[in-house]
This record gives sequence, structure tokens and C-alpha cells, in this order.
Amino acid sequence: MIDTKALRQEQIETSRQVIRHDVFSTSFTPKLIAGADVGFEDGGAVTRAAIAVLQYPSLELIEYQIARIDTVLPYIPGLLSFREYPALMVAWQKLRLRPDLLMVDGQGIAHPRRFGIASHFGLLVDVPTIGVAKSRLCGEHAPVGDAPGSRQPLVDRGEQIGVVLRSKKRCNLLYISIGHQISINSAVFWVEQCMKGYRLPEPTRWADGIASNRPFFKQTMQKNL
Repeated sequence: MIDTKALRQEQIETSRQVIRHDVFSTSFTPKLIAGADVGFEDGGAVTRAAIAVLQYPSLELIEYQIARIDTVLPYIPGLLSFREYPALMVAWQKLRLRPDLLMVDGQGIAHPRRFGIASHFGLLVDVPTIGVAKSRLCGEHAPVGDAPGSRQPLVDRGEQIGVVLRSKKRCNLLYISIGHQISINSAVFWVEQCMKGYRLPEPTRWADGIASNRPFFKQTMQKNL
């Protein structure tokens, strides 16, 4: 029997350890930026995690790792990070190169208990981490303009928990939040620095493509690595 009450309490308590400001200087320029994505196979029985490491500023893929493990927890709304982080840790431990900045496909503090997968994993690996989610979990925001770069604060119970960004015209919004060791302004800045004309920033776009084994990414990986 899974003690969901204990896990939720752990989220509340551990979220207090999340650093919500930049731990780096104003002149910080990462050499390596990674993207992480998690999915499930065999009806959820297998958790699949992919981490892609890109060189900055070229945004060229220089390493990737994939991990597949038995799923440790069933799907429970609000507790997804406990289900996802074990496979991410396996993929992380396989990396030869350690990134200076990490983008995770999922929520950071834009979570009811301020502890989504980007915060959970960022805290574990002790690297500045950004949550880049494709959907909203909680919070409200004003309408976002149609022009790329348009944005609005994401607010929950009077607290700003993220920024809603229109990264590309006629595309769905992105929900950017602090993962760990970074401010919201820097999180949005680095997401925008990693855009190359697609809805997703290159680090999480690569992680998603690799995890899904999409033909374009497969061909590019074989060519470049």
C-alpha cells in the first residue's frame, strides 16, 4: 500500500530546500545544457528516461543517454516526480559529460506543493534546473498574445509560480518554472536562448525526440555522434 499522504508531506517539506534564485554570477554562460524527458512503455510497466547534452551556443548534440527501468510507482496525480526520477537518475549516472544547466520536460515549482519533477530532480543532481512543461498543472494567467515571445505570469494562491510563454506563433503555450538554483527571469531567458524556431527549446526537444525514437532525431544522431 502506497502512503500517498506521506509522499505529499515529503513534497511539502523538501520543497523548502529548493533554491529559487540564481546561484551563478551575472556573467554565467553555460558550456553544456542538457534536456531531460520521461515516458512510459508496456502500458506503464517500464519507465523510459532520456537525457540529451547540447553544446552552447551552437546547440549541437554531443551526448545522450537512455535508461529503461521497471516502473516503481503507479500513476498518482501530483506525485508524478516519484514515478519519474528513478529512471532519470539512471540516465544521469550514465552521462560522461555533466551539464552546467538542465531543462526538464515537466513542472518545477509550478506544482500544487511546489515540487514537480524539475525541482525534485534538480535538487537530487545539484544543478541549476528549469521546468519546461507543455501543459498547466495549477495556477492562472491572463491571455497570452499571439506574437512569439509574448508572456504572462503564472500565479497560484497569490504567488507567482512561473511564466507562460508563447514560444512560436500558432503553437500551444509553454509553462516555464523554477526547478532549482535559478530565478524565474533567468529560467525564461535561457529557454529563449535555446530556441531554434520550434515550440520547444532544443534541449527538451532533443530529449523528447530521442526518447520517442523519432526518425529525424535518429538520423541526426547517427550522423553527428
